[in-house]
Amino acid sequence: MKHLFIFLTAMMIAVPALAQQGAIGPVTGHPLPRYVSMKVKEAFVRRGPARTHRIDWVLNHRGTPLQVTAEYGNWFRIVDAEGAGGWVHRSLLSGVRTVVVTDEQATLFEAPNGDAQPVATAMKGVIARLEACQLEWCLVKVEGFEGWVLKIALWGVDAAEILE
Repeated sequence: MKHLFIFLTAMMIAVPALAQQGAIGPVTGHPLPRYVSMKVKEAFVRRGPARTHRIDWVLNHRGTPLQVTAEYGNWFRIVDAEGAGGWVHRSLLSGVRTVVVTDEQATLFEAPNGDAQPVATAMKGVIARLEACQLEWCLVKVEGFEGWVLKIALWGVDAAEILE
């Protein structure tokens, strides 16, 4: 009976829990949760952290922002902007920060305030490269345009996150 208990304990440790705010990834040493992006054009999102696990869905856009919530070996548990999650191999992900527009449309401005000159309008679902963030505004690049957009119109950056 003692051996069975040890086996069950080992199995419980092997299944990573979702990250608590302020946690550190056991594999990379990076904070959890954190944002990354898709490095490749297509990636299988699996039920568990191994190629033997069933494919639940497919990510099919390079640059898609994702949130890493857990790590296990070379696998990261991710969540997308719609809340769908699963496991992907870490080689398919990049540390390049991107965001997706969640409002029906978001105006990019020359400066981080609503009185500045508009540069462009990004529609819902547009993916942009994240350059910097202040408390309420983020500087993004998309399709040859660069401008400041309200942070609340984006997914892929935390509300209190400041990036220089």
